[in-house]
Amino acid sequence: MNPPIKAFSAKSAVGRIAIAGAVLITLLFCWFAIRWQIGTMFADLTAVNDPNAQAFADIGRSFAPSDPRPLWLAASKIREDFSQDGTESAVSMMEDVVRLSPMDYRWWIELGRTYEQADRMDRAEASFRQAAILAPEYTYPRWQFGNFLIRRGRTEDAFEQLKLATVKSSIYRDQVFSLAWDYFDKDPARVESLAADIPDVRANLAFFYAVRAASEDSLRMWNSLPEEKKQEHIATAKVIAKGLYDKGLYRQALEFAKQTGIDPTAEQETVTNAGFESSWGNPDDTLFGWRVMRSEGRVDINADTNVKREGNRSVKVNFRSFDRTEYYNLAQVVTSRPGAKYRLNFFVRTENLTSAGMPLVQIWDPVTKAELGRSQPFPTGTNDWQQMSVEFTVPESSQGVEIRTIRDFCGEACPLVGIFWYDEFRLDRL
Repeated sequence: MNPPIKAFSAKSAVGRIAIAGAVLITLLFCWFAIRWQIGTMFADLTAVNDPNAQAFADIGRSFAPSDPRPLWLAASKIREDFSQDGTESAVSMMEDVVRLSPMDYRWWIELGRTYEQADRMDRAEASFRQAAILAPEYTYPRWQFGNFLIRRGRTEDAFEQLKLATVKSSIYRDQVFSLAWDYFDKDPARVESLAADIPDVRANLAFFYAVRAASEDSLRMWNSLPEEKKQEHIATAKVIAKGLYDKGLYRQALEFAKQTGIDPTAEQETVTNAGFESSWGNPDDTLFGWRVMRSEGRVDINADTNVKREGNRSVKVNFRSFDRTEYYNLAQVVTSRPGAKYRLNFFVRTENLTSAGMPLVQIWDPVTKAELGRSQPFPTGTNDWQQMSVEFTVPESSQGVEIRTIRDFCGEACPLVGIFWYDEFRLDRL
């Protein structure tokens, strides 16, 4: 049988004392909890470079004397004083911070920095090492420890720690690669020796190289990824393709464009969609296909299935009293070899095409902003298919050329009317 439950009556003396005691304990608990929170708040919300940081740190310490954060703020502020007395005081306070919270790796890092400032290098190294031991899977302790070892001139030991920092954090990964890139004079082998051998890191390295115009290394690193991992990083590869293209590094940009589906049929030194058999879309959606601008209301550009020299289609360009002095349209960038000589062949058909400034094909160097060659102006009037060609030499500094339709200059208010068709573009290296 259970013993009877005894209840205190609030009207009895014992009951009133019990209730008062409970209330008092609760109030004391709340008071100390609130004091602790206030002290912590002062430390958390105050930056070390705040002019009032020392005052806020003192308030925080008075409210939460056993909280390491206000003490850390005070020590960090004192550490700004590079005098011997200030440094020694900061060391003592930072040691107290670690005693208050010995399992928090962040305080060991701060202690390591303070020891280093005080020129106690052995203790600094031990502190950084302890931080890495407490948080072996975290990136930040490895980054801090590695940088300390670099400052000590211990390069191999430093990069052993920094390599571990590249495993999980893309932010620190880029910092490690940048550090190694500059430190080892842009040597990709040394950079890659610090890269964890996992697909995410290799994808990051491909992007890292592309940003620094190391296009061959970028493509090499990308091609080291398994196909299924490439699909996981396809957005990164598209950014790389556009970045290399904008830098004029066309040969490697094309490979990224092919693999990512931007221009899946593009080939080196070849006109893409040379016979206009495939459709073309938004000019912003291609890098190595035809860019057809439709912003000019007096020029219509469309595929034509009725008039063609070969295959099923050609492209038809209809000028309706177009009178602008310049015309740049139907353009495509084609990769090339630096210093090589080429001949571009294509076929043109005209119908009632008339102007003092006729259309023609220009070969343009997007890197040097120079004309490399141009065809003869298209024949006037109505003419059946004719083969035209233009020869040109690529500068040593260029990896590609732009094929584009322009018109001869014939002054202001010089109208161009009529139609021409293109078909069968072909680029041959001579």
